[in-house]
Amino acid sequence: MAIPYYHVDAFTGELFAGNPAGVCILSAPLADSLMQKIAAENRHSETAFVVPRADGDFDLRWFTPKVEDDLCGHATLASAYVLALRKHTVWPVRFHTRSGVVTVAQIQDSQNRDSFELNFPAMPPQPCETPVGLLPALGLRDSGLKATLVMKARDYLVVVDQAEQVRALSPDIAALAKLDAGMGTIVTAPGEGDVDYVCRMFLPSAGIDEDPATGSIHCTLAPYWAGRLGKNTFRAQQLSARGASMQSTIAGDRVKIAGQVRLYLQGTLELWRRL
Repeated sequence: MAIPYYHVDAFTGELFAGNPAGVCILSAPLADSLMQKIAAENRHSETAFVVPRADGDFDLRWFTPKVEDDLCGHATLASAYVLALRKHTVWPVRFHTRSGVVTVAQIQDSQNRDSFELNFPAMPPQPCETPVGLLPALGLRDSGLKATLVMKARDYLVVVDQAEQVRALSPDIAALAKLDAGMGTIVTAPGEGDVDYVCRMFLPSAGIDEDPATGSIHCTLAPYWAGRLGKNTFRAQQLSARGASMQSTIAGDRVKIAGQVRLYLQGTLELWRRL
């Protein structure tokens, strides 16, 4: 079995930055167990599986090394980019996913660079009780704990005062993995210079200690910062070791998340089955 396969760095204009995603282009669906094994073998935070539909749309599923995901931004961005490489001509492309239909458009960003723009459902955060152990597991200092706001949407959202607090986080990953923290924990703070906000994302329960660049968290971050800053369009940076940048825009009950992508490699997965 030969599967066209692409390794794409998403939410970056440079190789070896952003978030690596695997993209498998299929002619027909694979068994769930096989997709999970491929994702585990790839060891990317997400591997996407794209299947064309008769109506011109595509089915799209995402797998971490441990579980199937319900919404993934960077691997969707990567999938759209791969379709562009393969000369797909109908834009925006429509993907049918576990979170409904999501679309990706080809655009030029504010600096006239070619980018792709996700259209995802907004997930505004709501007040919640702070889980016991969450803030210590993140490694926040006492001064940071007093200034911290904790909310929840799909993930927990932890708000601190300064970008440097986000940059300097050194969480206890084993402790985080034991917490009932939904799909993960987002930490955010106001940005610096022309950046509106910064963030990091931890998902050890899904097999991702820290996600280098996460598109879906802006479904929560953009509504939060819209309420706080009184604007609808934002420049964001994800302060992971690899680094990433994106733009998010509130559009009614949707959030548009834009970023660049770079192709790292293109090849074929050759899967041999013993009969």
